[in-house]
Amino acid sequence: MPYHLLADLVAIIHLTFVLFSVAGALLVIGWRKIFYLHLPAAVWAAWIEFSGKICPLTPLEKWLRIKGGDAGYSGDFVGHYILSILYPSGLTREVQFILGGVVVGLNIIIYGYILFPRKGRGGKS
Repeated sequence: MPYHLLADLVAIIHLTFVLFSVAGALLVIGWRKIFYLHLPAAVWAAWIEFSGKICPLTPLEKWLRIKGGDAGYSGDFVGHYILSILYPSGLTREVQFILGGVVVGLNIIIYGYILFPRKGRGGKS
């Protein structure tokens, strides 16, 4: 079984989910029905960060890597793939709160733009 390929697929899905959770509200601007997928994803991502929990995709990816003969990694997906680039020292609770705040704050701004358009924006009166 190609466990390493499945692990890579899980990592790609996980990264796509993270990006969708953080900035998926931008898709809602052009396609309103995506709201029903995005809002639960954003809430889940914020909850994971605020609670300090680990997304279930992380242990799945680690398990697949180990089954494929690769070394697993410690910590979580964000800490291993994303924060290792931005913050080499590792994931702390403070950083998790900041990340959760970014998810919530960015989405509040985008949804505010969508739900409460100002007159005069985009040439409309």
